[in-house]
Amino acid sequence: MREGIDVTLITDSMAGYLMSRHIIDCVIVGADRIAINHDVANKIGTTHSPWLAKEHEIPFYVAAPTSTFDHRIASGIDIEIELRDPQEVTHWAGNAVAPAHIRVYNPAFDITPIT
Repeated sequence: MREGIDVTLITDSMAGYLMSRHIIDCVIVGADRIAINHDVANKIGTTHSPWLAKEHEIPFYVAAPTSTFDHRIASGIDIEIELRDPQEVTHWAGNAVAPAHIRVYNPAFDITPIT
């Protein structure tokens, strides 16, 4: 936005629908870490973005500083994924929104293979 680019923030779950309706004309994601083979670790929900963009013939870009490249990591499979507190999923504003004792898997990141 600071550079004058027209930006709209959406949730990851609506991307495919908006692409199919030609509402999105470009996808730009960030990266927390980039492996030697260019696999990208980013916030959970990123993995499907390039696949959807390709399906809908929309350009896909990763915007990240060069310091994000980790020359010690060969591929995304070698990137450790942080697991977040289950209550981030089971609670909202201190109130339970899921059944008590439900099993939760809450990774903070996913790996996007860039080819």
